[in-house]
This record gives sequence, structure tokens and C-alpha cells, in this order.
Amino acid sequence: MTAVPTPLIQPAALAAWTDEPPVLLDARWQLGGPDQRPVYEQGHLPGAAYVDLETALAGPPGEGGRHPMPSTEAFQDAMRAAGVSGDSSVVVYDAGNSLAASRCWWLLRFFGHQDVRVLDGGYAAWSAAGLPTETGPSPERSGDFVASPGAEVLLTADDAAELARTGLLLDGRPAPRFHGREETIDPVAGHIPGAVSAPALANLTPDGRFLDADDLALRFTALGVETHEQVGVYCGSGVQAAHLALALEASGVQSPVGVYIGSWSDWITDPDRPVET
Repeated sequence: MTAVPTPLIQPAALAAWTDEPPVLLDARWQLGGPDQRPVYEQGHLPGAAYVDLETALAGPPGEGGRHPMPSTEAFQDAMRAAGVSGDSSVVVYDAGNSLAASRCWWLLRFFGHQDVRVLDGGYAAWSAAGLPTETGPSPERSGDFVASPGAEVLLTADDAAELARTGLLLDGRPAPRFHGREETIDPVAGHIPGAVSAPALANLTPDGRFLDADDLALRFTALGVETHEQVGVYCGSGVQAAHLALALEASGVQSPVGVYIGSWSDWITDPDRPVET
């Protein structure tokens, strides 16, 4: 397994891959929407295996939030079933905005698999480039990936609160949700006191690809990232937070970044935790 210099790969570069083919993971997902497996079966990158965010990339919803960390065993089993082995190069994609793909990318990194990239622009960019696709069910595979947790910084609620006071805690939700003006998902509106609004999807161009590294660096520098040794990210349930973590790494401004996976949906499970609007 080799070091990965950038967390992103472009469609043309993936199509031109000449080494041992990477394991391709299709992580298409819709918040509150239907299972995307039927969409996957209607068309996906050749050889890609489908990975369901709700069951493979998250544990059961509850006190830990809407999409808490999966157990080590459950994540290991899901990655093995998708064909991931210890020496695999992995490329993850979703429909286009890389939210679900970023979640899978971060989890693989957290569980010790560093050779993983996200396909910039996802299935939409691949299709727009006229590259080949295939139909049908997810292939049956058996990898030997061994999940070893702790390779990335996983924040608890207390860690996030401390970072908001002494470092920099970025909130990846849209600004209206951060300010408590438009909360349509979680039962309590607002944000962690001291957090800074940094909408994850603002890191993308209109076609769903990430801004280039210089533009990302300018954005994060304006948010104060370079002036803090410790930076954490959170969102509603740890999906946009992973997207922010990927964008920060792609910018070259800050790494590593702590991720509060439980995020706002976990924070509000304790009524004693303060809320700011």
C-alpha cells in the first residue's frame, strides 16, 4: 500500500490507470431518499461494488447521532465484501458531489487504509466524459482488509466543545442551519457554541467538482485555519464533515483534521449541552 499524495482523482486519470486496477466503490446515497442500489444497478463504473452508507458506513441511529460510527467488525466486513484488501488501491465515488464518497474515504483512512482516493465529480463526471459504464448487481468478492481504528482523529462531543473554545471548529452544514434559521432535519436548531460556519458544498464548483487547491486554500485561510494548530469539523451527522476534511487535505492547508462524526445530531441528544444561534 503506497502513500497517496492527493485525496482526489480525476476521471481521465482513473480511466488511464495502468497499474494493478483499484477497487472501485460506488457509495451513491440520498439523505432521506430511497436506497440507491437500483440506481447503481442501472449504471456504474465497470467492476465497481455498491456500498450502502446507511448500513456499511454508519452504525444504527440513536444516542450517537443519525449516522454514528460503524463498528470495526461491521466496517471490516463491508469492505471485505466489496473486495478491499490490505494492499488494494481504492477509489470511491458517488453521484457527483462526493458527500457519501468522502464519508467512505474518511472511514477507510480512520480504519487504517491510506491508499484511497475520491473520484472528483463522481459518476456524473465519469459519464459526462463519455467513459464506459456497466449495469447489473454488485459483484460478490472477498477481500482481506483488516480494520484497525485510530489512524485519523475522531472527536467526541467534549473534544468538539474544547476545540470550539481553544482551536477552530468548522461546521459544514448550510449557513441557514448553522444559524438556526432553517432546521429541517434535526429537532433542535443552532450550532455548537464557538463554531465557525464553513458550508461543505461551497468547496465545489457548479458541476460538483472540488475547487482547485489554491482556491480551497484561500477559502480555508480566510476562515482562520492557518492560525490554529488544532482544527476540527462537524456537520449534521458526519457526512459533510468528512467532505470538509477531504477538502482541507486537498487544499494543503491543514492535516490532520479531527472529525466529530456524531456531529449536531449527537450533540443535541444531551439537553445539558449548550446551543448557540
